[in-house]
Amino acid sequence: MRFTSLGSGSEGNALVVEVSEGSSTTRVLLDCGFSVRELQRRLLRAGIDFADLDALIVTHEHTDHVGSALTLARKAGLPVYMSWGTALACGADDGRIDLRILWGGDPLAIGDIEVHPYTVPHDAREPLQFVFSDGDVRLGVLTDTGCPTPHIVEVLGGCHGLILECNHDREMLAASRYPASLKRRIGGDLGHLANDAAAQLLADLDRQHIQHLIAAHLSQQNNTPELARAALATVMGSSIDDIVAATQAEGFDWRSI
Repeated sequence: MRFTSLGSGSEGNALVVEVSEGSSTTRVLLDCGFSVRELQRRLLRAGIDFADLDALIVTHEHTDHVGSALTLARKAGLPVYMSWGTALACGADDGRIDLRILWGGDPLAIGDIEVHPYTVPHDAREPLQFVFSDGDVRLGVLTDTGCPTPHIVEVLGGCHGLILECNHDREMLAASRYPASLKRRIGGDLGHLANDAAAQLLADLDRQHIQHLIAAHLSQQNNTPELARAALATVMGSSIDDIVAATQAEGFDWRSI
């Protein structure tokens, strides 16, 4: 299994997960928070094209995640997987796309990729996050959640790769020029994970198999890659250089597990 981020942050998110078995390869796109044109540019940068994708999965209806997903699905003829709540919230239930409904806790197979949706607390209609597997290794993805839960800790335990939201530093958020209402939303239990909350979640889960740990969905105003990486490195007992921070402009390059 290998995976690459095309960009991560409040201006757009997209992640490609790929599994090859023999002569067959399955590729799924998780979220599509960019315009179709920009997504194509970023896909080509990663060495793939629309035609190489087998499915599109959407975590929730916020613009930085759903973006041009429905347009892309119609243009490329891709099936789109999302919760029923997300489908209603973004208008995907109008019969114009090949919509496949997901339920938290109900795994499914897309080609050679096992997809495990799980529920998270976030201020969206019915948000899901995901663990991907090829039967041997597991890639956990967690962004856009307000607080750690025992369910999240259980689901993400034992992953070989982990993409973990480190959205903000609490002191930077408190000192920012954001309105008080926005600060409360971001820092609340249905908002986004702060660096210390992400570190505590990491400390609580089974991390003995982790080969790649990526800090993701960093705020460009209320965090720095150094702060996010340092928070996770402390838990791992590793150097900050061992932790990758996904960026808005570049995401991160292909990683294999």
